[in-house]
Parts: sequence; C-alpha cells; structure tokens
Amino acid sequence: MKSTTPLATSILLTAASPALAQTTDPQGSGPIVSALAWLQGTLLGNVATAVAVIAVAMVGFMMLTGRMNWRFGATVIVGCFVLFGSAAIVSGIRTTAAVSG
Repeated sequence: MKSTTPLATSILLTAASPALAQTTDPQGSGPIVSALAWLQGTLLGNVATAVAVIAVAMVGFMMLTGRMNWRFGATVIVGCFVLFGSAAIVSGIRTTAAVSG
C-alpha cells in the first residue's frame, strides 16, 4: 500500500470536514442584510400570501375548466408550496445532514 504525503493527507482532511456556518455577518454587510430581510418579508408577507392564494385558485379553476395545461398548473402550485415551505425544507435538509454526518 502506498503512503500518502502530508500535503495529500491535509487536503483530504480539509475536504472531509463539514462546512461551518458563519455566525456573524461580515463587516459592512448591514445594508445588504437589511435589503434581503425586506425582500424576504415582502415575498413571504400577507400580500404575497393573498396573491398566492388567488393564483392557486385561478390556476385550479382554469385547470378544471380545461383552459390550462395540467402540467403548467401543477408547476405553479408546486412553486407556491416551495416558496412558502422553503424554511421547513431547509430545516429538514439540515436535520438530515446533521444525523447522517
């Protein structure tokens, strides 16, 4: 069996270590973080929820009356579920990764 060099060993150990999340925001990122928080609040707020409910109702009605392709309608509905369920999806992935890792 071939022995590995210290460089190869350090590369393998570095590649195998889990990525650690950054606990604090980088210096100077305050405006960016606040803009992203505003965007998240807008996308997941009351207005967005009302628009998504109306969109799902309209798409469902158009699918039932035969005016819309079922595949496109299902894509719209699944997109709304992914948008509003993204926090639960990410936490599930993190939990699964923590258990298996």
